[in-house]
Amino acid sequence: MGQESPPPLLRMRGIVKQFPGVRALDGVDLDVRAGEVHCLLGQNGAGKSTLIKILAGAYRPDEGEIDFAGAPARFADPTAAMRAGIATIYQELDLVDGLSVADNIFLGHERAAFGFTRRGDAERAARELLAGLGHPEIPPRREAGRLPAAGQQVVSMARALSHDARLIVMDEPSAALAHDEVDNLFRIIRELTAKGVAVVYISHRLEEIREIGDRVTVLKDGRAVAGDLDAKTTPTSRIVSLMTGRDIEYVFPERPGENAGKEVLKVENLGLAGSFEDVSFSVRAGEIVGLAGLVGAGRSEILEAIYGARRPTSGRVLMEGRPVRPGDTGAAVKRGMGLAPEERKSQALLLNESIAANISLAGLGRYATAGWLDRRREQAEATEQIESLDIRPHDPRRAVATLSGGNQQKVVLARWLLNGRRLLILDEPTRGVDVGARAELYGVIRRLADDGIAVLLVSSEVPEVLGLADRVLVVREGRLIHEAPAGDLDEPSVLNMLMEGSAL
Repeated sequence: MGQESPPPLLRMRGIVKQFPGVRALDGVDLDVRAGEVHCLLGQNGAGKSTLIKILAGAYRPDEGEIDFAGAPARFADPTAAMRAGIATIYQELDLVDGLSVADNIFLGHERAAFGFTRRGDAERAARELLAGLGHPEIPPRREAGRLPAAGQQVVSMARALSHDARLIVMDEPSAALAHDEVDNLFRIIRELTAKGVAVVYISHRLEEIREIGDRVTVLKDGRAVAGDLDAKTTPTSRIVSLMTGRDIEYVFPERPGENAGKEVLKVENLGLAGSFEDVSFSVRAGEIVGLAGLVGAGRSEILEAIYGARRPTSGRVLMEGRPVRPGDTGAAVKRGMGLAPEERKSQALLLNESIAANISLAGLGRYATAGWLDRRREQAEATEQIESLDIRPHDPRRAVATLSGGNQQKVVLARWLLNGRRLLILDEPTRGVDVGARAELYGVIRRLADDGIAVLLVSSEVPEVLGLADRVLVVREGRLIHEAPAGDLDEPSVLNMLMEGSAL
């Protein structure tokens, strides 16, 4: 007689969560076994974030049951979930910037004796955790806010491990990591699961699911439409079909023939000490130019220097043949540039304000008369952009915080289109955006280029750069090492240049 498999470490049954006007979860079931990587997939708005916030104690379910480690569980707050052995690493990292790395790691369970914090013990323990994560170079005394995004991700993981968690939820953990750092992340996950720790892994990168996952649960419209798929053998087409409710392919808009017009942007020998040097290229009207490079190669810094958010130490930027004042975003905007930054929620959007208010933000002067804003005109022009870009829902009064990632990104684009941009700079335009919405955004970006706008974009996903751009610039260690039409390149050759500095 065969041996029965042990009961799951986590069992969620019939989980329901309702918000005003929205049934975010509609009877979701989820089983997670000790020692497995259980992948949670679904489009933005499918209910993934709500489900993990219930598991983390941030929300309380309206209906349903949770069993953890063989006993009924209902967590009043995140601290209760952590004490039970559940740690969550959110995509939007929740570190306290002004505190040290060590203080962040042990926040809420400080190393103390007789009412005094044992700072030396905390720093030694933090150093051990960081070394175990493959990052002994991160100083425990450094302010967390001064670390790059990848370093902050490592600190957030160290904090989860400091609780001796039995289950760790990872929400898009690789989004800010370079290729070698993703390998290190997977090494850590395998070490954890070998010790019996369960991992719930959320990612939009299906290739990661194949490599690290054991089983997959797919959410759609607040329901679990599949709960026991094999992560390594289930065809991608099957997963995408379950996520979207329809069959879609990873296809990019067809490139037009020779469509580029006059030169809009010219970058001459641009440099920023410590980040990049001697970068030169141009972008023409109707053309999409993509920058491919690993995290830390200087891609975002190049965009920010062009836009004036950083002051370059050498070189110059020209718009339509005229120099743009360095280190001055106001001058860049006046000359026709628009930037959609990598961190749209913290750097581009007022989440609690309406769609209309966010769209009009860069051009409030056009609605002002004698100190008063013409709200009717603001909403009317915002509605035109909402309909043009198909921002859903089509309600200019809806708070941006309630939109999916893809629709939030469209709001950022609409802001600049309303003001007649000639150059759009897009930094990771599909980060955190689901498969279906990505295809839609690709279509929007291509349509904007076809309308004569020059587009400069950065993406950490090489297939995205090759599929969307007309011309590709390869950036490695702060230098532009290759430039070619996208059709002349393939993924292996670009990855080889990024990793080794030379083409295949």
